[in-house]
Amino acid sequence: MPDPTLWLLLFIIALALGLGIVNGFNDAANAIATVIGTRVLSPRRAVVMGAILNFAGAATGLEVARTIGKGIVAEEFLTMPVVIAALVTVIIWISLATYYGLPLSITHSLVAAMAGAGFAVAGSGAIVWSKMQQVVTSVFTAPVLGFIGGFVLMVILFWIFRRVATDRVRGLFSNLQIVSAAFMAYSHGKNDGQMPIGIIAMALVVYFKQIGQFEQAAAVWGNIQFGSLWWVIVISALSISFGTAVGGWRVIRTLGLRVTTLRPIHGFAAETAGAAVIETASLLGIPVSTTHCITSSIMGVGATRRFSAVRWGVARRIVAAWIITFPICGGLGYLLAWLAKLVF
Repeated sequence: MPDPTLWLLLFIIALALGLGIVNGFNDAANAIATVIGTRVLSPRRAVVMGAILNFAGAATGLEVARTIGKGIVAEEFLTMPVVIAALVTVIIWISLATYYGLPLSITHSLVAAMAGAGFAVAGSGAIVWSKMQQVVTSVFTAPVLGFIGGFVLMVILFWIFRRVATDRVRGLFSNLQIVSAAFMAYSHGKNDGQMPIGIIAMALVVYFKQIGQFEQAAAVWGNIQFGSLWWVIVISALSISFGTAVGGWRVIRTLGLRVTTLRPIHGFAAETAGAAVIETASLLGIPVSTTHCITSSIMGVGATRRFSAVRWGVARRIVAAWIITFPICGGLGYLLAWLAKLVF
């Protein structure tokens, strides 16, 4: 008779790849929304570029994957039901948000769902509060840094090119924005793109412990980066690239066309500022929201023209969705984990 633990592991791997795909639908769309909104690249070319660069980013380093895989819920409380409940929660929530064109944070959806599921199984002691505090702090600091970065960089660019003809500025930044969009897509892969890796690694650790192979469990992270489990990085990166290639067009329209009017110079400033915040966080192993960073950067860039240049009604709708993500994903993760406890 097949080992039910193995089937659960395979189910979690399938869900983790599903997470990568919906990430590509929603969050990865942020990376290419501005370059499409400014019409520097056609949607098809932008999607192909985004898919390739997301793959490259997701395959580079494991700092964020480690935070997701063993930094939210303490290892001794990690169980298959906890992981399954968290993944199902995120897939449901992000699929709904994408349908309504709302750019959401996959990172914070997963963190909230993991915390809720862990709490349902083992109470508050299951949660690594020091890491949770770090993640929650980034909820506030990353958008602020993105807004300030976009605003300041745009002011600097306006001052530098104030006497240059509009056509020359547009021509220059049409080329530069391709570079900044590529940087944004790469940084997204390096941060959010590592989430499926962290989930699969977490599931492998739990699986090896349950079948008594404790040395294998201890070696999972090293084998993913340097050994026999390299395939985890490849399939995770492919899943987010596939989601990007399919395209979250509703989210792209919201960010690229509805928040503010963008020209190539604005897109360059927003992408560069947002990507810089994400890249810094990735190097520190802090999972931040690509959505928060790029959306706030776009708002900061738009505000340099005049405050009313930003469509604040759209912005308020986006921010409201960010705020309710934590209680919805935390609550749903708790409920699903509680139900899973009854089954398993």
